[in-house]
Amino acid sequence: MTLQQTWPKVIILVDMNCFFAQIEQLDNPLLQNRPVAVTNGHQGTTIITSSYEARAFGIKTGMRLKEARLLCPDLIQAASRPNRYAGISTTIMAALESITPDLEVYSVDEAFLDVTHCQSLLGTPLEIGQLVKDTVSKASGLTCSIGVSGDKTTAKYAAKLKKPDGLTIIEPWRSEAVLAPLHVTALSGINKGTAAFFAQYGVINCGDMKKIPISIPAKRFGNLGRRLWLMAQGKDPELIITTVKDPKTIGHGKVMPPQTRDLSTILTYFQHMSEKVGSRLRKHAFKASSFFIGLKTEQGWLKSKIKLKQATNDGHVIFTQCRQFVMTHWQGQGAWQIQVTALNPHHEQQGDLFIDNHLSDKRQQLNHAMDEINQRYGEFTLAPSRLLNKSVMPNVIAPSWKPTGHRKTI
Repeated sequence: MTLQQTWPKVIILVDMNCFFAQIEQLDNPLLQNRPVAVTNGHQGTTIITSSYEARAFGIKTGMRLKEARLLCPDLIQAASRPNRYAGISTTIMAALESITPDLEVYSVDEAFLDVTHCQSLLGTPLEIGQLVKDTVSKASGLTCSIGVSGDKTTAKYAAKLKKPDGLTIIEPWRSEAVLAPLHVTALSGINKGTAAFFAQYGVINCGDMKKIPISIPAKRFGNLGRRLWLMAQGKDPELIITTVKDPKTIGHGKVMPPQTRDLSTILTYFQHMSEKVGSRLRKHAFKASSFFIGLKTEQGWLKSKIKLKQATNDGHVIFTQCRQFVMTHWQGQGAWQIQVTALNPHHEQQGDLFIDNHLSDKRQQLNHAMDEINQRYGEFTLAPSRLLNKSVMPNVIAPSWKPTGHRKTI
C-alpha cells in the first residue's frame, strides 16, 4: 500500500437497510419483493418501519396503517418480533468485531468502526468497506449501506447516499467540500431547532459554518457546539465509543385504551410496568431508591417522584408505591397512559447490618426463582395473578439498545 492510499483516519458506518422489514422478508419468502409494514404487534396501528417496496408508494415510518393502505392497498402488515431483531443485530455486531475491536454500536441497526490501524493488514479503505459489507451479509443474509470517510459525521452522511445496499467513500480531504453545499440539517445531530439558532448568524449550509467563530455555538451549546462547528467542516472530532455508560433511568410506559376509568385496569397496567422495571433492575444488578410514577389523564399528567428509605429492585415494592399514588392522586377521570421509571439506578451494595433482612431475603429468593423461570420459558411465564389480564401488546426495542451490558433490553 502506498502512502497516498493510507488515510490518517478511516471511519466506517454500517447502516442496515430497512432492518426490521428486511428480517421479515428474510424469514418469510412470501414477503420478498412485497410491500411490508412492520407494526408493534398485530394490534399496532402505527408503522415502525417498512420495506423499500412499500416506501416506493410514499409510506413512511410513523405513518398510520390506515393512511398507508390508502397509498398501497396491497400493503402487508407484519407484527414486530423484537427478540428476533435483537438476536440478529447481536450476531452482526459480533461478526464486525472480527474486523476491529474499535466498534461502536450506535443503534440496533447501525455501527461505527474505526479501521485506521487495519489498513496495512486489510487493504485500502474501499477494500475494507467491501469486507464489512461481505461480513454483514455472511453473518445475517441481509444487506446494508456503508459510508467510509475520515470522521463519524461524514461517514454517516455517506452511508445515506446509496441506498439500499450501497457503498460510498468520501475521502477526508474532500469532506469539507462535499458537505459545504448541504443544509446543516443534513448532518446527524442538527435538528430544526439547532438549525434555527445557526440561521440567526447566517449559517444555512454547512459551508457557512466557518464564517462564524467557534465561540458562538460553544457559548450556546458548550462542547456540543464546538463539535457541531467542526462537524459541518468534515472534521468531527468524536472518537469511537466502545464503552457503555450506566443508565440514568430504567423505565417502562404503556398506552391504555382511551378514557380508561376502571381502577382494576389501571392497576393492572401499573403492576405490569412495575414488574418489568424490577426485572430489568435485577437482571443487571441494579437497585433504585427514587422512582417516577405518572398517569396521563384528560387534564394532563398526574405525576410524582417518590423516595424510598431503602433501595429496591422488587416489582412488588414498586407496585405498592404505584397503588398508593393512584389512590391518592387519581379522581376517576379518563386516563390512557402510564409510566414507571427508576431514577439514578445504582449497582447493589451490601445490605445494612442493622436491618432485619429476613423478609427481604425471602423476596429476593422468590424473585430469583421467578427470573430463572421467565428467562427460560418467556417473559411473565410466572408472574403475579393480576397480570393474567395484562396488555397483549408486545415489547419494543429500547432506543438505547446495546448488544452487551445492561442496555440490551426490549
